[in-house]
Amino acid sequence: IIGAFKQKGDKNLIAAFIFSVIMVGIFYGPGLFYGEHSHLAIMEYWRWWVIHLWVEGFFEVFSTTLMAFIFVKLGLVSYRAGTVAAISSGAIYLIGGIPGTFHHLYFTGVTSTIVATGASFSALEVVPLVLLGYEAFENYTRLHSAPWMHRLKWPVYCFIAVSFWNLVGAGVFGFLINMPVSLFYIQGLNTTAVHAHTALFGVYGFLSLGFVFLIARYIRPEVEFNDKLMKFGFWALNIGLALMVLISLLPIGLIQSWASITHGLWFARSEEFMQQPLLQNLRWARLIGDTILIIGAVAFFWQIVKVLFPKKS
Repeated sequence: IIGAFKQKGDKNLIAAFIFSVIMVGIFYGPGLFYGEHSHLAIMEYWRWWVIHLWVEGFFEVFSTTLMAFIFVKLGLVSYRAGTVAAISSGAIYLIGGIPGTFHHLYFTGVTSTIVATGASFSALEVVPLVLLGYEAFENYTRLHSAPWMHRLKWPVYCFIAVSFWNLVGAGVFGFLINMPVSLFYIQGLNTTAVHAHTALFGVYGFLSLGFVFLIARYIRPEVEFNDKLMKFGFWALNIGLALMVLISLLPIGLIQSWASITHGLWFARSEEFMQQPLLQNLRWARLIGDTILIIGAVAFFWQIVKVLFPKKS
């Protein structure tokens, strides 16, 4: 980072990155604004403030600026495009980040208009990272034949996966549960778990894995990744996550949603409803996706072990 500041040229991208790193930590502060005797509505407000402005706000800026910085250094996007994506992400946060928290104020009794406004602003936060990932993928397809790019293939793939799951998990599934009618009928059902799993692991999980492999590449530049092992691990993680959602979490969430709409939220979350044979079978079906995901994680772990402790010839 210090070296980047010493270089000539535009410093906006690196400045945005450092700013986002600092603010990720500082914005945990509002979580301390309530105590044991605070009213529940006040506690909910500050709790959701932290969740939204950290996970959906500054961490979104952090992930966008860091990926932009890496893509620029790899030559996958231009400095201008990376800087625009980073500043756009920050601008969307500054303009819409706080209004974006309004969809969390459903619990404090605000009107549907306020909740809808918050959901709309919240949905905009994923746009810069998705566009950045798309441009990186387009450029990668043109540069993949270069030897140096082949060595960084799998870290780049992880970063592209971040953009995909950011669109699907944080964008599509997040927006579906944040609209006023959704909050009224399906808040806290398995539909929320669908958003949580795809956004948390899909975005921040693959972001972390991409950084791990990128750092491993520079720690042990002489050791090659096992292409078959990396390919298996990468697709197993993606397919496992998708199956976990498609054959278990999402079907249960949709069945619960119908029960909530027709009978009430209390019934959709009741033991009587959740212990039906169909729902129990769907929960067990999740093992298929979970198992594939775990095997993929083991493959990635084994690759890191092989990089850090290579066989001596």
